[in-house]
This record gives sequence, structure tokens and C-alpha cells, in this order.
Amino acid sequence: MIGNEWDIVLEDEFNKDYFLKIKEFVDGEYATKTIYPPYDEIFNAFQLTDIKNVKVVILGQDPYHEEGQAHGLAFSTPEGRPIPRSLKNIFKEIESEYSYPIPDSGCLESWARQGVFLLNTVLTVEDGNANSHSKCGWQTFTDNVIKILNERNQPIVFMLWGKQAEKKKELITNPNHLVLITSHPSPFSARRGFLGSNHFRLANEFLRDNGLDEINWSL
Repeated sequence: MIGNEWDIVLEDEFNKDYFLKIKEFVDGEYATKTIYPPYDEIFNAFQLTDIKNVKVVILGQDPYHEEGQAHGLAFSTPEGRPIPRSLKNIFKEIESEYSYPIPDSGCLESWARQGVFLLNTVLTVEDGNANSHSKCGWQTFTDNVIKILNERNQPIVFMLWGKQAEKKKELITNPNHLVLITSHPSPFSARRGFLGSNHFRLANEFLRDNGLDEINWSL
């Protein structure tokens, strides 16, 4: 389904009743409605960041629900698309930490290829209808993905932005990992902690201290 080691790790998950119900629901939605991201990009985050390469996890909520914006990576948009406001604030924070220029593109594939797992807690959404698939079972699946990552001994940085993401803290119990929590980067909450959080530097310091390559946050 995915094409790398995630298939092995998630084999049991894909065969559980709840996941088969997700698949039945999602297939029906794609057959009858406009759903994002494109069907073949639902697992894009898993395809671009194999489990053995995960160094940082950034949790989003559900995909962008406007045409052409979602491509299976949390916060990311395809090349050539307008940059959403939350992502603009992410770039502002990186600029303040590293003085990198704010990029013209919102495509974060280069992060994913370095080991930044850009995971939405819900993997699909109906056009123009935010959170429309939030109760179909995806959160059970992504919670189990987080639990699997928690069990790994290689240190991982978990970036939990906003109250929905912060709830996942209870799933991360392994002392090998670093959990960074602040407000969501949306325009409504970014100034309540996200801007000035220094999360990107803190993540790299943790990776470096644990003998892992740092992330190049510039695009």
C-alpha cells in the first residue's frame, strides 16, 4: 500500500476491522464526492518518510479543504499553490530562529525527505467541509501510528502545536523522545506561544545531542 517499511509495521493495522471500515467509508466518499488529498496521496507522509528515517514528527489536524491545497503532508501545499496563513507563520518562526528567507513555495517535501514526518491526525476531508472525516476512524489509526513511533528507541522530536495536537502527549511515554508543545501557528493563536517558541532550533539541538543529523529548515 505504501511501498516501504511502513507496510510491514502497519500490516496488522491495515487488517483490523476499524481500518477496513475506514477504507470502505473513504472509498465511498471518493466515488461520490470531491475529497482531498488526491486518493493516491492519502499516505504521502508515510511514502516520503519511511519509519526508519523519522526524526521529527509535526502533527497537523485534517487536510486543507480547498481545491489543490492538500497533498498528504501536514501544513504543506503543492508547488505553485498559495501559502496558507498557518504555514506563513511557521516560516516566520523559522526566519526568526535562523534568518532564512521566507520561501515562495509551501511545499515541505524537502523536510519529509530529511525525516520530518508531517502527519495529519485525520488523512482525508470533503471539499469545503473542514473536519468532515474526523469521526470516520482516522484518529484511531494515527494514534496507533504515534504509539508505534513512541516504542522506537531512536530519539524522535514530537512537535505538538495547538490543543488538538497537545492531547497526543499522553501517547508519548518513551523518555528517549522530546515533546515540544505550544500554540497552533494559525493567525488566531500563533502569538500565544508559537511565535518565539524556538522549536526548530530546539529540535535540531536535540538531534545533534543524540548523534543525528540536523534538519535543514530552509526550502
